[in-house]
Amino acid sequence: MTSAPSLPPSAGDMMAPPSNPVRRAFRNRNYALYTLGNGVSLVGTWVQRIAVGWLMWRMTQSEGWLGAIAFADLFPTVLVGPFGGVLADRLDRLRLLKTSQVLMLVQSVALFLLTVADGITPVSLFVLTAIGGVFNALNQPARLALISRLVDRDTMAAAVAINATVFNIARFLGPALAGIIIVVSDVAPAFAINATSFVVYLAILARFRLPPQPPSLPRSPRILAEIGEGILYAARHPGMGPLFHLLMVGCIAARPVAELLPGFADRVFHAGATGLAMMTAAVGVGAVAGGIWMAGRARPEGLIDLVFAGTTVMGISIILFALADRLVVALCTLVVAGAAMVVSSIGTQTLIQLSVEPNVRGRVLSLYGLIYRGGPALGALVAGLVAEHTELTWPIMVGAGVSTACGLWLWRRRRIMVRSLVPPRHSLD
Repeated sequence: MTSAPSLPPSAGDMMAPPSNPVRRAFRNRNYALYTLGNGVSLVGTWVQRIAVGWLMWRMTQSEGWLGAIAFADLFPTVLVGPFGGVLADRLDRLRLLKTSQVLMLVQSVALFLLTVADGITPVSLFVLTAIGGVFNALNQPARLALISRLVDRDTMAAAVAINATVFNIARFLGPALAGIIIVVSDVAPAFAINATSFVVYLAILARFRLPPQPPSLPRSPRILAEIGEGILYAARHPGMGPLFHLLMVGCIAARPVAELLPGFADRVFHAGATGLAMMTAAVGVGAVAGGIWMAGRARPEGLIDLVFAGTTVMGISIILFALADRLVVALCTLVVAGAAMVVSSIGTQTLIQLSVEPNVRGRVLSLYGLIYRGGPALGALVAGLVAEHTELTWPIMVGAGVSTACGLWLWRRRRIMVRSLVPPRHSLD
């Protein structure tokens, strides 16, 4: 019996990069630059976010205003994000990313100047934060969709995990830096640092070498109809629909705990700005650990199970955080919550990136960004208003319980989701 002749290696096999998906991603010059610039900018963003929350708390001592400032930062994604998704499908994503960075630079400079001039008020801080939220809503779909132009399909899971890890390293470094700045100086230098981070990111983006991007959508006046097409595509997809439902409930009900940490730091644990930095950094430590683990995993199999497990562990750990009466116990629960949050979010975004059709990528990712940013804003606003009449712990515990229950209820759709997500290969862009 003769053996079958061996096939010659394909060009792709001969040029195959190293098997480590993280190394494969960083071998791409543009992706390496993207990650570096994104990391610098995110550290600045977290420095400013902590400074804004602390400044609002210092001026008002109000849980309601604290929820309102989180709402102003995150909720514009709900209104503007879908338009940003259409722009990401119509226009060159790199150019759109550069434009949005310039706009956010202007907002940070305005915050710095107004604070230095001692002209900041709760209303003006709310308005400027909302303007920054609008600019970020235009930025996010292009930033997420650009990844598909920088890496191949086999590296996508690792690239999403690397981005999440970078985000959460910034979540660790940014609050730590913000805490030092606030204690040693004041909040104004924090806004200056964020403005500088945008300048650095723009300089790095200028070094990108990408061919012009053909639009996925033709220019037309049907922008609202195109937004609706993206929403219907995601809602009717048998795998993505339940995934988005789970993401929405988790973001509205459980994740607002991160936006309300200034209240916990001051009123519950009496730890001030240092305690706030420690708690926010604890979330970041857990999230970095989860992101590193997900980056090394880098395969789509089993991601749905990880999304459900992450949602459940996140809810339970947040309930334990709300019940904690000692700061050290609270910090431990926040580490676990941070790891669970990032495992769930990386799994969700990877499944979406691998399963979505290229011609609706920007719009579907804008829906992801809308929920991921707008959900905690809405939840923080509601939880803050409820906490004005009860205790801060109650709305957090109830929300985490609702999120956990939703994950257990949607588990019954698991088999349908497994069959529907990550379909046969098609071009990423």
